[in-house]
Order: sequence, then C-alpha cells, then structure tokens
Amino acid sequence: MNSEHFRITFVIQAMDCPDELRIIEGKLRLIPGVLDMRANFIEHTLTVIHDGSLEPPAVRKAIEQTGFAAVPGDEAAARERADERAAARWWPRNGRILGMVLSGALLLIAAMMHFILPGIGGTVLLGVLGAKWTVTDAVLLLATLTGGLKLFRSGIRSALKPSADMNLLMTIAVIGAVGVHELFEGASVVFLFALAQWLETRSIDRARDSIRRLLDLSPREAVVIRNGREERVPVETVAAGETLVIKPGEKIPLDGAVVDGTSEVDESPVTGESMPMGKQPGDTVFAGSLNQHGSLTITAAREWKDTTLAKVIHMVEDAQSRRAPTQQFVDRFARYYTPSVLIIAGLIAVVPVLLGLPFGVWFYKALVLLVIACPCALVISTPVTIICALARAAHDGVLIKGGSHLENIGKLDTIIFDKTGTLTQGRPEVVDVLSLNGTEPREVLRVAAAVESRSEHHLARAVLRRAAKDGVQPPAIANFAALPGRGARAEVDGSIYYAGSLRLFREICVDVSSVEPILLKHESEGKAVVLVGTPDRLLGAVVLADVIRPNAVDALHKLRMLGIDDFVMLTGDNEGTAKAIAAQLGMDHYHAGLLPEDKVHEVNETLDERKRAAMVGDGVNDAPALAASTVGIAMGTAGTDAALETADVALMADDLEKLPFAVSLGRRAVAIIRQNITVSLAIKLAFIVLAVAGAATLWSAVVADMGASLLVIFNGMRMLGFREKHRGSLPPHAEPNPELLT
Repeated sequence: MNSEHFRITFVIQAMDCPDELRIIEGKLRLIPGVLDMRANFIEHTLTVIHDGSLEPPAVRKAIEQTGFAAVPGDEAAARERADERAAARWWPRNGRILGMVLSGALLLIAAMMHFILPGIGGTVLLGVLGAKWTVTDAVLLLATLTGGLKLFRSGIRSALKPSADMNLLMTIAVIGAVGVHELFEGASVVFLFALAQWLETRSIDRARDSIRRLLDLSPREAVVIRNGREERVPVETVAAGETLVIKPGEKIPLDGAVVDGTSEVDESPVTGESMPMGKQPGDTVFAGSLNQHGSLTITAAREWKDTTLAKVIHMVEDAQSRRAPTQQFVDRFARYYTPSVLIIAGLIAVVPVLLGLPFGVWFYKALVLLVIACPCALVISTPVTIICALARAAHDGVLIKGGSHLENIGKLDTIIFDKTGTLTQGRPEVVDVLSLNGTEPREVLRVAAAVESRSEHHLARAVLRRAAKDGVQPPAIANFAALPGRGARAEVDGSIYYAGSLRLFREICVDVSSVEPILLKHESEGKAVVLVGTPDRLLGAVVLADVIRPNAVDALHKLRMLGIDDFVMLTGDNEGTAKAIAAQLGMDHYHAGLLPEDKVHEVNETLDERKRAAMVGDGVNDAPALAASTVGIAMGTAGTDAALETADVALMADDLEKLPFAVSLGRRAVAIIRQNITVSLAIKLAFIVLAVAGAATLWSAVVADMGASLLVIFNGMRMLGFREKHRGSLPPHAEPNPELLT
C-alpha cells in the first residue's frame, strides 16, 4: 500500500501547545482505520495516515468535536486557506491581542486606584463569599475576564474531554485565586499568560518564517517558448519537455538540460556548493539555482512538483513531523509529569487542612503548583531545535530526513566509507608519466594522447584529459586500429606507435624485462599502466589510478576533530589498492575484495563493536549497507531520485566537506536539546520547591514558566544561524595508520 494515497492533512490554527495537540490525537486514535498521525504543532498541521476507508469530512468532524477548527487539504493549500479565513475575520486576528491589551490596561488602572486613589478604589460595593468586594476588586475581575476569555474556553473544553492540558491548569489556578480573594494575583496571571502566549506565538512564527525563507527558493513564473514566442507563465503550468529561457540574474524555475548558451550558475540553494558551476549545452541544471551571467535555453526535465528542490522541500517538511527519540521521551515524560503534579497539588490543598493547618495558605501553594505543572517549555524544547536544524541543513545542501537521524548523526563515533566514488573520484586519472630510453615525459604523453584519441576506452579518456590539462596538443593520426583487450595502434608523424598493455608489447616482441618489475609494482597497488612505444622500443608509460578526492584528507581531519575516532573503508578492489588508499587517507581499518553482501556484513560487524556507525556511499549501489547502518549517508544526490529516497542523510553536492558540516550540525543540535531540557526541568523543580516553601507567587510562576518556553525557543532558533567551527588547523596531509604500512 502506498501511504501517499491515504493521507489527509489539516491545518489547525488554534493549536498553541503540544498538550492541545495530544487532545486531538487521542480522539483520532479511537477512529477505526487510522493507522498513524504526523503532527507538526509549529506548522499547526496534522497529517492523518489511514487505510483508505476514511474521508476528510469524517476526520474533520472528529477534530472539531475536540473544540478545534480544522481546514483540510494538502499542507500548502490548507495553510493558505486557513490564512485567508483568519484574515477575513477581524476577531480571530485581533481578539487575543485586544483582550491582552484591555486586561493590562485594567490591571494598571486597578494598581493606580489602590495606590494613588485608595479612597475610590477601596469603596466597598458588596460582600460575597465572606469577603468585601471593592471598586478595585471589580476592575481586577473585569481585567481577568477580558484577558482570559480564550483561556477559559480552552480550559472548559479540556475539562470536558477530560484532559489536563495547560489551559485547564491555568483556568483552575485563576478561578482558585478569585475564590480565595487573590484578585490581583488572578488578573496578573491572566495578563502575563496572554502576553507570554503572544510572545511565544510570535517567536514560533519567526522560526517558521525563517524556515520558509530558506526553502522558498523556486521562482513562481517561467519564460517558455510556445508557438515561436516567449511567454511568461506560472511555473506550475510548464510541462516536461518544454523549452525555457533563463536570462542573466534569473532563477532557474525547473530541472532541465542546457540546449543553448553558456553561463555560470549558483547551485548553492540546492547543493550547498558555494562556487558557481560553469554550464554549457548538455549540462544539467536544477530548479532554484541562480543564472549569473549568460543567457541559457534549457529543456525542462520534469514538472515543478517533481523537481529536486520540490522533493527536498517536501522531505524537510515531512521530516518535521517525525519525532526524534528525545522528543518521544519528553512527550512520554510530560504525559506522566502533568498528572503527577496535579495529584501533588491536590494533596497539598487537602492534606494540610485535614491536619488543622490554614486552608488559604496551602490552597494558594497548590494553585502555584498547578501553574508550574504546565509542561510547554519541556515539550517544545526539542522540536523547535530540530526543525531549525533541518532547515539550516537543507540550506547548505544537506537533506536530513527526520529528527532521529539528526540526533544519530550528532552522536556518531564511527564512519564507514565506500571507497570508489566516495573517498576517490570514481574514475581513473593519470597520476604519473614515466620516460624510458631518453624520451621526454611530455613526448610520451603527446604520443599516448595521439594513439588514444580515437579510442572509446575509459583509460583513453583519462589520457586525453591529462594532455589537455598539461597543454599537450596530440597530432593528427592515420591508420588507427583498436586492439581489443590489449590497446591501440596508430600512425603518428609517419611512424607506427602502440599504446597498451604489457601483453601487447610482448606480442610485438619488444623487450620489456627492464620495466616489468616497476609495472608489476604499480599494478599491485591497483594502478593501470599504459605502455607507449614503437615496434622497436619503449618510449615510456602512463600510470593511471582512481585518485583520492582533493578535499578528502581535510574532511576526514575535520571529522576527527569533531570526535569521530574510527574510520573504516570498504572496497571491492584488491588488497594492494585498498591498503595504499587507506594509508594515504589515514584510515583506521579497511576491508578489500568485498561484494555488496560482504559490505552489509562488515557494517553489522562494526555496529556490534560500536553503538553508532554511519555508512557513506553513493545511495544506489550501496543501498543495503546504507540501510544496515545507524545513519545511511548518500553523496552527490542532486537530481538522483533513487539516492534521495534511499539514504537517511543526502549530501546534495558531490562534496565530502558537507560531511563534517552535517556531523557538526548534529552535535550542536544534540547539545542545544540537552540544554533546553535541562533548563526546563531545572526551572520546574526550582519552582516546585519554592511553591511548597511558600516563596513563589502565581504571577512569578507564570513568568518563570513562559519565560522558560521563550528561552528554549530562542535557544533552538540559534540553529538557523549555525556556522561550522573546528578546533586546530588542518594538516597538509593525512597521518597514516602505522599498522596499514606494515
């Protein structure tokens, strides 16, 4: 079953706290056919995954039975409709703010009447419940009602479920304060609670808007050539295969291939690659990239909803609803914490009275405990940090598919690398040109490039790349002949030359005994050797190998500084090649001659020794090993659908430097989550002690509780501005593992 076919998403704007979210989840879990739910209270969205038997109206009705208004539809459309609906009505937009302002104004008036105009403020209106109610009391009561309407409505709704959420606790506390004639305390609690709620909402909105700005990178319109004319149309209407024109300074609206023009394109919004990439006909471009200089004509490869950027945005949004292990633990803790504090508050209110102690004093302490029982700061401490970290990672070209993977990558102690295409370039390059019999190396390369110029072999292409790099122009040739399995022959400058294997030169009776030991040594290290010569003598040899990535050593050193203490390399190459590469990179361990199933075995063996190990590969060929690891990390996945789907973490650019960034980001996120949880629990415990000791007031408890919520929000939002930092300096070369050199 494809779960994409059976999802219903709602925007529920009135959800202000995870406690309220749990009320809705509790109701929906009672409905037959509901399989799972993915809730994102920061985005105010709830996605219900079901078996296909449910319709949106039925689910919406169940949500509304909990007292919340729900707008159905996909996340983007539902959010827009909810915003339009809220904008169309004045009261939902401004009612809470107006109530808060009126409550604060009335609270100020009451204070002035009490201290400046005591004669008027102290006038007794009536006696009720054994207390004299003055004009000041009436103003305070009005302040409580105007500022607490939404609070009281939500509290009553929670009581009817029943569910002990924040609103119910605050409602009981305020009613209790009024009941014991602590009217100034009650009004202060209402005003401070409303102010803190507004500030909290504004802070979360800021985080959400920052995320949207980071991810909303694709242009809304595209210039398409239709009927021989350029037309500017909405990007959603462009079909795959249509021709688009991108002018200098414009963003590319769709993934595609360049058919005309040359330019430099900034692909950092997609891949995180900081340097612009040169583009010419035949090259691939991605939606969201910025065309810098020349004009480009491209053919759209896919529709807007299927672009690489759209997939990344969807995956980041989906990742926000996947709870991390810490978040799951905190949610479970909060479920027990709130009822426990409620029971303690009840005991504090009742037991001392039974022992003959004064009711008012201990009842007030119980009310303070009710306020402290609100777990908002604790519950919100993890998701805000995770969401901001996921957005930051996506901005830098690292796609992390959920909070659990973010936490895991922040706790890694081992990284396993597939060699080919990950630590190395994945294609042969010329690493040396050997001269023999007095021939200049440049001449050896010139002849080799000439003979190989018409060959389709991958080694031939490497020779031609090196010649072009060194400025060597191969001469024209004649009478070219490919010699399958051995090499090639051609006429260069009127003479016959050969380029090929040791076997080829033995066949044409050239004496190779003097160079055979050198060739065998290179071949034992996994290098390929192309001999160059005439039917009479050897001119030299071109040595080729799959070379290490230029930034591999620096990336591995940064990972070591981040605390990764074990590197393992897996490869299907022979022992000699594996040992040489591992020594150059400073690997701790390597395993050679592996089949795909052997790599899975090695990953499992490593996991048996280490708690957390990541596997880094290409995301397709290494899929089984990626799946077996704690975190599967795929490199160079921009434009590769299979790799995007396979890995837990996708490095959009083909760049190992993104790996230390991802690990550093994960470590910082884990540290901030721990800070937030520690601060939240410390404040709660401190005020529980102060409440029992009688040193805490209702309004100070509200300030502490909501202050803690704002503190963890702002602390988590630091992830949006995360910058990778490393201690120490980078080495000019890797420090080889001495064991690999023996």
